[in-house]
Amino acid sequence: MSKGPQQSKQRGWRGLHRNIWATSLTSFLMDVSSEMVINVVPLFLSNVLGVKTNIIGLIEGIAEATASLLKVFSGWLSDRLRQRKWLAVAGYGISALVKPLFYLANSWGTIAAVRWADRFGKGIRTAPRDALIADSVEPEKRGLAFGVQRAADTAGAFLGLLIALAVVWFTQRGQVGLGASTFRALVLISLVPAALAVLSLAFGASDVPVTSQRPAPRFAFRSLGKNFMAFMLIVGLFDLGNSSDAFLVLRAQERGLSVLGVLAMLATFNLVYTLVSAPAGSLSDRIGRRKLVIGGWLVYAVIYLGFGLARTGWQVWVLYAVYGLYYGLSYGTAKAMIADIVPEHVRGTAYGTYNAVLGIIDFPASLIAGVLWSGVPGLGFRGFGAPAPFYFGGVLALMAAIAMWRWKPDKAGSAT
Repeated sequence: MSKGPQQSKQRGWRGLHRNIWATSLTSFLMDVSSEMVINVVPLFLSNVLGVKTNIIGLIEGIAEATASLLKVFSGWLSDRLRQRKWLAVAGYGISALVKPLFYLANSWGTIAAVRWADRFGKGIRTAPRDALIADSVEPEKRGLAFGVQRAADTAGAFLGLLIALAVVWFTQRGQVGLGASTFRALVLISLVPAALAVLSLAFGASDVPVTSQRPAPRFAFRSLGKNFMAFMLIVGLFDLGNSSDAFLVLRAQERGLSVLGVLAMLATFNLVYTLVSAPAGSLSDRIGRRKLVIGGWLVYAVIYLGFGLARTGWQVWVLYAVYGLYYGLSYGTAKAMIADIVPEHVRGTAYGTYNAVLGIIDFPASLIAGVLWSGVPGLGFRGFGAPAPFYFGGVLALMAAIAMWRWKPDKAGSAT
């Protein structure tokens, strides 16, 4: 049996439980695999298959929302079983097993099906993995632990994009659009790190005994507490304007960036995200989570308004690099904040609910973005053009930041 977080008294990075490093390595490897492929899926749909942005928005929205209820169930199940590891392993395994099917895709329907299956795997793994991280570290190191995991995840994305850049460079240098053969080459290469990711978690992590003697209740939102519900309402407002990053990729190409330029832009973003995540998480341990979440959302608001105003490809590139600052400040910090405001025995349920709600909201968020951009031709609505979804997202982010600033959690929570 693995040692619990209360037994790890070393300061800083050395005191982190081995589960933090195992989950971080798994995240690193899976993102090496995913980022080679997922970021170019919108380009494959648009450049090779000729799919319109409203359909891409539909695919991306359903891809993120399709396993939302499963996220709640898997998190709750990990609470009931008091076991996180093997649910997380199963989720990573499903994503690894369906990835080869991208190679066979020749229609947007096939791409959508594989994308949804991949997200199905994510729906199984995400809440148990996050709860395992929270179980494995003492409260004063939660921000650091989640920051390390996010940094590893994003470092994997950075390496995956560098590999994608190299493949595109050697297979279609100078071409603006993405070629089908290049896409399929990326899929084949991505299979190796996906398999290693599953093995890393299976052999490197172990369940941590839950110290609370209270059993996980039958699923009920009220068991998560008022602080969590208020937090989710505010996060939901923000996420309604947080459409799929596929639209940022399409915006960059629409402003003149080639496939190589888009991949280099994404690599820059992930480098910034990697460098910021762990220090930001550690900072949240010292000054409070809300301040960093609010700061990240304000950065997001400014950046999204900038995406709407951008006139050239290099402007989108610069904005996307700074976009990594938002992720680094807010993403891992918000997950650490959840562990602060919910009881230990329902952590899995809380993480499942958090990811499920955001997954559900991702569907209308991406659909709204696609409609604002290109309209609904069948209904005679032409849309407002490329800047519209970014203005919409920026305004909602500003509103959410104000709401988070004005929210005063109950004293039972420690998120302030």
